[in-house]
Amino acid sequence: MVETRTDPAEVPLSIRRDGFDPVPELLTGDGVRRVRWQGGSAWLVTRQADVKAVLADSATFSNAPAESGEGTAGNMLLTDPPEHHRLRRMLTGQFTHRRMRLLAPRVERIVTDHLDAMQRSGPPADLVTDFALPVPSLVICELLGVPWDERGEFQERTARSMDLARPQHERDAASRELHDYLAGLVVRVRRDPGDDLLGMLVRDHGDELTTAELGGLALLLLVAGHETTANMLALGTLALLRHPDQLAAVRDDPAAVDPAVEELMRWLSIVHNGVERRATTDVELAGVTIRAGDVVQVGLHTANRDPEVVADPGRFDITRGEIGHLGFGHGVHHCLGAPLARLEMRIAFPALLQRFPALSLAIADDDVEFRAMSAVYGVKALPVTW
Repeated sequence: MVETRTDPAEVPLSIRRDGFDPVPELLTGDGVRRVRWQGGSAWLVTRQADVKAVLADSATFSNAPAESGEGTAGNMLLTDPPEHHRLRRMLTGQFTHRRMRLLAPRVERIVTDHLDAMQRSGPPADLVTDFALPVPSLVICELLGVPWDERGEFQERTARSMDLARPQHERDAASRELHDYLAGLVVRVRRDPGDDLLGMLVRDHGDELTTAELGGLALLLLVAGHETTANMLALGTLALLRHPDQLAAVRDDPAAVDPAVEELMRWLSIVHNGVERRATTDVELAGVTIRAGDVVQVGLHTANRDPEVVADPGRFDITRGEIGHLGFGHGVHHCLGAPLARLEMRIAFPALLQRFPALSLAIADDDVEFRAMSAVYGVKALPVTW
């Protein structure tokens, strides 16, 4: 019998146990449950097969917001096919494996420069501010074509817009400044397109994209390509520090790096839920009836700990290799920048651990503070020594 449940449970979606594990309530019981969500309620889908079914069916589970507002133009995460396909096809060629190979020397240089700066300053250092945040920020600036002399201000605006410790009005103001900056950058690029990603979009698709869409695409790439990788680098380092035998393998064995990156993506699942979706019609999922208009959230962190898919899913084990995790999503919205994120992690983790083979926490393990309620999970700071 199909069941419709209407009483929202008070289940914390983002809090992790011991900093890494989803709360037990989300790993047991109903695979589709009603939860409190942003002043209302939503359906939370927790098991991998059901999560994949939602992510693969954009006709039934729409990414488009109930009301389109300022800042949604060009944001592929907030569009459904065919509009999503129109935007995505313009970018696909910039994230091929060939393009990543060409970008690799520049990523290596950025990583080396920041490790050099950490070594010159000496311990202790905050791995978040000194390494994990600036490396992907500079890489994405390189890709987008942000002028070198404007990158410092660009990074500062980005940091303010993402700093959850700031009041909401300050973060909103910083986001507006970023929108305005990128709109101005697009105007300049239209006049003189370079060899970077924005220049390519202007040359090849300038007549198909408005200035607002170009700015929106740039902002999405900035946030998706910066915030996520930065948190993976910091949180991933902490995970390795808590598993020294696996840290040693990543440091000393090149063949261990790729599978370690995949296991970190699975085990950490720093994007808990992704973009909320809305059911476009009544639909049954895992014995539950979801009504048209209902908000649906997918638990990527729980799907990656599904015992039906992964043996002993709570155990961190870099020898698993790639097992089809959902750390980069699934379906039409599978992360376009996944090749870039993998490239950065494959370069950054071993480089950091080889440069500082005695790397360790500079504070007690229990004193590490996590970004518990952030949409992108991570640590607030990671003081380290060597």
